[in-house]
Amino acid sequence: MNEYILYWLIAMNLIAFVQMVLDKKYAEAGQRRIPESNLLLWAFLGGAFGTVLAARLVRHKTRKQPFATWMLIWLWVDIILLLLWWLGILQPWLASALARIAAAA
Repeated sequence: MNEYILYWLIAMNLIAFVQMVLDKKYAEAGQRRIPESNLLLWAFLGGAFGTVLAARLVRHKTRKQPFATWMLIWLWVDIILLLLWWLGILQPWLASALARIAAAA
């Protein structure tokens, strides 16, 4: 299970990073852009580090509000969830929540 989470995070961050870089290239070329909602969705799905890293490296959307704020919010949510997972708190809580859902159904 742990390796799947790692693979998920790697994939989400790569996708988020590439989309941010592509959006920057599209903006410079005057082409159709990737919607901010799409970029934030990838950040929400676990790619917040890739989104923030790309924003800093290519200097893209760092001052655009509320986008920049949401990028940082999702980054901190990811950090907190990873910390809870690393400390072993998240997995028993998820198992308990899933058991309650299954019992209610």
